[in-house]
Amino acid sequence: MGEVIVIGGGAAGFFAAIACARENPSLKVTLLEAAPKTLAKVKISGGGRCNVTHSCFEPGLLVGHYPRGGKALRGAFSRFQPRDTIAWFEQEGVELKTEPDGRLFPTSDDSATIVQCLEQAARNTGVEVGTGLAVVGVGKNLDQFQVKLKSGESLSSDRLLLATGSSPQGYAISRHLGHEIVPPVPSLFTFNLPEPKLNLLAGVSVVEGQVKLANRKEKEFGQTGAILITHWGISGPAVLKLSAWGARVLQESGYRHNLQINWLPSYKSEVIRQQLISAKKEASKKIIANFRPFSQISQRLWQFLIERSNIEPSLNWADLSQKKLEALVGELEKGEYAIAGKSSFKDEFVTCGGVALAEVNFKTMESRLCPGLYFAGEVLDIDGVTGGFNFQSAWTTGYLAGVAIAHSFLPHS
Repeated sequence: MGEVIVIGGGAAGFFAAIACARENPSLKVTLLEAAPKTLAKVKISGGGRCNVTHSCFEPGLLVGHYPRGGKALRGAFSRFQPRDTIAWFEQEGVELKTEPDGRLFPTSDDSATIVQCLEQAARNTGVEVGTGLAVVGVGKNLDQFQVKLKSGESLSSDRLLLATGSSPQGYAISRHLGHEIVPPVPSLFTFNLPEPKLNLLAGVSVVEGQVKLANRKEKEFGQTGAILITHWGISGPAVLKLSAWGARVLQESGYRHNLQINWLPSYKSEVIRQQLISAKKEASKKIIANFRPFSQISQRLWQFLIERSNIEPSLNWADLSQKKLEALVGELEKGEYAIAGKSSFKDEFVTCGGVALAEVNFKTMESRLCPGLYFAGEVLDIDGVTGGFNFQSAWTTGYLAGVAIAHSFLPHS
């Protein structure tokens, strides 16, 4: 009987172990997790609801949501994509619902539904799950892997799957087995903008804004979506997407960079200017602070932007000079703020970096350097933006690895 060891009891590890055991029931599949409980990250994800995947069913479009790894995932998504994830969970009795922004959650709105589903599926397929079993080293002798545990015990297997997420130990094992590790840095974080008057607006949001790293012309360094003002700076989907695409640039700058905010990205400069000129004519006797021509911007944010444009809040529209009008256009469209650090996004953390993708065969997820070694999930240099994309890469790479491992034991025709 062939033996398979999966190191890592997260989404990718479980999905791989289940796929492997189902595809080839004659195998002994053992999953090792260092923590006392498995699937901890799944449990806290999506604010405790678990954003399982995203309703993007075209692989060519889907890969556009991955700052790193999109090209490698293109073929993988043609074999297992969000539609397959939905079908898999439905077959296990878990119904998913699609929210207006495309994110999918269990209809229970409880991540425990997903955790219990994966644990039950592992039990039903005979996967042996061991918790509190920290791996301290892995060696390879001919075709056998020797997995050394912290307890001093040593296990052997014919195939080894690393699904260790962003764990330093997983990177150390990969490096020991011959792989290059692209240095990991944080992704998906919010921006600290130490501007007291902005911070007083905590809780104010815009449905669609654009954030852009100043002095960067690359398209990916400008991201659109909802923006939420917090007591430390700004958050929201637009910020999280930019933090993912700009992860390395921001890390290299020590998280000190100028940020441009466009509060009205659906308007061109001239349209913004004409709206302000119209307000100047039609509301000439009204106080600028009390009459805002853009309903997308809340009253409190409007007053903040007026002050930031050095316009007296008590000024009438009729008395707004051309110079001040242009300053307001600039503030609405490309106001600059100094990023002075980052904050983690809730309890969800993602890193970019990991095992170099050129060293992995994405048809099977097998190492190109160490036969019998496979990878799945965040241990690879893959990361997606927020919205269920990181889980989808875990399901896809886990499934492909599990099936490939199972088939590797079968006689080839």
